[in-house]
Parts: sequence; C-alpha cells; structure tokens
Amino acid sequence: MSHRFLASIAAPATAVAILSLAPAPVVGQGRSADADWTLPRTADGRPDLQGIWSNVAAIPFERPRALGRRATLTDEEVAKLADRIAAGRIDRPPAKGSAGNYNKFWSPPGRPSAQSSLIIDPPDGRLPPRTPYGQRRADIRAIPRIERLDTGDYADRDLWERCMSMGVPRLPGGYNNNIQIFQTPDHLAILIEMVHEVRIIPLDPHPHITPRIRQYLGDSRGYWDGDTLVVETTNFAYDAHFFDYRDFRGSTGDLHLVERFTRVDADTLHYEFTVTEPTTFIRPWTAMVPITKTEEPIFEYACHEGNRALANILRGARVQEKVSGERAPR
Repeated sequence: MSHRFLASIAAPATAVAILSLAPAPVVGQGRSADADWTLPRTADGRPDLQGIWSNVAAIPFERPRALGRRATLTDEEVAKLADRIAAGRIDRPPAKGSAGNYNKFWSPPGRPSAQSSLIIDPPDGRLPPRTPYGQRRADIRAIPRIERLDTGDYADRDLWERCMSMGVPRLPGGYNNNIQIFQTPDHLAILIEMVHEVRIIPLDPHPHITPRIRQYLGDSRGYWDGDTLVVETTNFAYDAHFFDYRDFRGSTGDLHLVERFTRVDADTLHYEFTVTEPTTFIRPWTAMVPITKTEEPIFEYACHEGNRALANILRGARVQEKVSGERAPR
C-alpha cells in the first residue's frame, strides 16, 4: 500500500474535503497552447523527459459504444465530467453488510479530458476481437476464482498479487500512479512507483537479447524519432503480468510492445503504446495516456499482501480441500 494513502488520512478532515472537491485541471489534447514554451533539452540536445510524472486521468480505457468513432468530447461534456468527479469524491461509510473498501474519496480523482478513450486505434476506441485462443483465456479468467480453484500452489497466483511485478504497459490505477524518469545520452531509466520496478532502457542500436532469455519487463531498446523517444520491447516472460483489464493477465510470450514518449508542453507527456500479440488479438491496438508533471515524490510501495495474505489464502484452500476431500488441480 502506498504511504501517500496513509499520509492522506493524517491530514485535517476539513482540508482534505476542500481539496478533494476542488476542480481538477483538464488534460489537453494537442501540442502546447503556450506560445512561449520551449521544449527543454539535455546537454546532448535531446528532449528532456526527466522528472516525476503521474498517469492519473479520467479517461475510460475503451470508448463507450454510444460515442462511435468520436475521439473527443465537447467542452460541455468535459465540464459535466468534472462535476461528476467532484460530486463523487465524498467519504461515505460502507454499505450495510459490506466489509468496506477504499471509496472514491481516497482514490486519485483523475483529470477531466476531452479524450474519449485511452484506446485510439482501432478507430472505434475499443479492443480488437480476440483470437479463439485469446478468447478461451479470457473466458477462463472470467470464471470466479473460487470456482476455478486456482489455489493449488503459489504459482497459480498473479505476479502482482505476489508482489513481484505489474508488468508494462502501465495504465492508470487506484494508487501509486507515479513514475520518475532519469536520462543520460545512452540510457533512460524509469522508476515505477507501483511495485517499485525499474526499467533500464539502452538508447543504442544493439539488437535484443536472445529469445531464449525471458523477463517480466521484457527486453527494451530505445531510439529517438525526431523529438519522440521510441522504446521497443520483446522477450517477455510467458507469465509476465500484462494488461490488467477485464482480468486478462499474462503475456503469451509473443507480445511486442512499442512505446512512444513525446513531451508536448511543460506539464504533459504523451505516452502512446502499441500492442502486437497475434496469439491473443487479431490485430495490433494502440492507446495513448496523457501523463502530467507532479510535485509529489515517489513513495515506497510496501506490498504486505505477499507477506501475509497469500499464505493465508493457500492455508484456507488446504482447509477447504480437507473438508471436501478434494485436492485443487495443479
């Protein structure tokens, strides 16, 4: 859990309430509207991408079907979205009979945006159809875990749940949404707050490592395309955490990820990525996440679930098996 969350509950209640209802800035869609802004550059002349950035944005992953191919919202629709975000950020007690969870008050609100979906290709802003194999995997993931009985071993649990990796690409989540970028002429490092992972990306023409070597974050190589940093990643592990949406987790190993980082103004970095995984999807798809500069620091990600919760889950499964006389499938 993030220490940012713990710090937030220590703040005076009145101050938190006022801040949580304040209107959030709107994420822009194009190049800088500030005519006086100049793209900062490093000593070797490359765009300076360094700093701490947050990918929190109030943009649905897939576009609502009613919007069709409309990629942007009207000013009126953006204003209504901002009002809904502010109105929903009220700390309410859990419903009767509920054990409780973080409500919207304790989660980052997201910045209203005219962008109607994170997916920008296909043109309808929705995931392309899955292959038959990809659909079978999705169907299995859709079965409630208690029915799947995938509690035979720790390896049946997701890598994120085991506090090992959340993989790439990263999409906006409930907490720990910051990254910090460090840059040298021949390397770029991305410190990811969630699961405290670090990507070291060489900026040179060397080929990828042998396909026999597989890694949770893959093998990345970067290069500059004008003022855009392009990162191509291959060699993902077959069980790498990939694309945590609709319970679709785990790369098949065929994943080819191309990311593009473009600084468009003083406070905005466009992060665009294209996923090619022919084993799972019938065609590539692309998403764009506007990430913004933040004054917040990177906080420790202390993953206690891997220390206590996992052991208790497996212990409980063994008790259930003893009662039922059955052994969970391996």
